[in-house]
Amino acid sequence: MPKTVKKTTTEEFEEALRQTRQENYVLRLYVTGLTPRSSRAIENIRTICEEHLKGRYELEIIDIYQHPNLAQGEQIIAAPTLIKKLPLPLRRLVGDLSNEERVLLGLDLRPKAKTQ
Repeated sequence: MPKTVKKTTTEEFEEALRQTRQENYVLRLYVTGLTPRSSRAIENIRTICEEHLKGRYELEIIDIYQHPNLAQGEQIIAAPTLIKKLPLPLRRLVGDLSNEERVLLGLDLRPKAKTQ
């Protein structure tokens, strides 16, 4: 009989981290027309996605003025709002997404605390 090899906690964590890096992200950005704040949010999330998720994301931009029913269905109360649909858990980020570190944490792309 072959021996089963047990993984250490560190090995399990590293494997989970590798799998997370390979997952495709489904993102929806709700904006209010072509306001400066909406334009900044669009530019910021596109830059972040291209830098950290290149080839592994789907970004849908929804203008709540043109599609109010979609905003109502997602219970959007402020704009711009970014919703991470996949991978789970679902996350919401409100604002122009200019704080890259906050956006990366919201998308689960960086560990919350760095060990020294």
